[in-house]
Amino acid sequence: MMTIRLSQGFCALMFLAVLLPATSAQAGPSAERGEYLVRGPAGCGNCHTPLGPEGPVPGMEFAGRLVEDNPAFTAYAPNLTPAGPIGAWSDAELSRAIREGLRPDGSLIGPPMPFAMYRGLGDEDLQSIVMFLRTLEPVENMVPASSYRIPLPPAYGPAVESVTAPDAGVTAEYGAYLAGPVMHCMECHTPMGPQGPMLDTDLGRGGFAFVGPWGTSVASNLTPHETDGIGRYDDAELKAMITEGTRPDGSKMLPPMPYAYLAAMTPEDLDAVVLYLRSLPPLPSAK
Repeated sequence: MMTIRLSQGFCALMFLAVLLPATSAQAGPSAERGEYLVRGPAGCGNCHTPLGPEGPVPGMEFAGRLVEDNPAFTAYAPNLTPAGPIGAWSDAELSRAIREGLRPDGSLIGPPMPFAMYRGLGDEDLQSIVMFLRTLEPVENMVPASSYRIPLPPAYGPAVESVTAPDAGVTAEYGAYLAGPVMHCMECHTPMGPQGPMLDTDLGRGGFAFVGPWGTSVASNLTPHETDGIGRYDDAELKAMITEGTRPDGSKMLPPMPYAYLAAMTPEDLDAVVLYLRSLPPLPSAK
């Protein structure tokens, strides 16, 4: 059975994000919060910004591009500026598309959008993301429709009525929210089964292979296993790997991790993610 890939984490290259004046504290939805999420930990431009030989194409941020072309599907990330299809959607329709993968006409958005994670986005963060996308300047860029050579389900689950995110803070609970619904780390770093990431049994064990211009990279084990996972690193080393892609020995890690986006995280959010990863059950790496 063909694995349906539900992650955008295997985009080939990343661009340098601007450090944003945001804090972990939330005071209702805002475009500022949405900008922090989109250009920071959520890393939406990692798939939705066109790439050229030197990286992101200037003046084309969020204008859409080809993300993945494999035997299962040819996926294009759509134009997220008002010049794209979302310009004609209501806020409620755009929110549903982001969190549930359903367009206004009822058609399903397929892989690699990480809906296994996005269904858990909190209402205020989802509203903030929509508010920020509405502030973007329109960028004209015709993006073809994606095509799938695998069957897609009618939906990724029942309708999501409301989600309340945990209180922001340096806690494992909030770190789980960031590493899951916001950053979708746990989808890329969990082995894939026929129905997607095996979150219930193999959370964070790594092992998924990403093929790109850089060659093949394998998602690391994020559990605190002493030899296979992050148990061998101190917090400073782990943070450098997350935000810089630099190992303790100074060697550089391969894509597709969106290091530049993660570098825009507040120190408190980064601390919360590390605290959460330390709390996972230690598992050996997937074979």
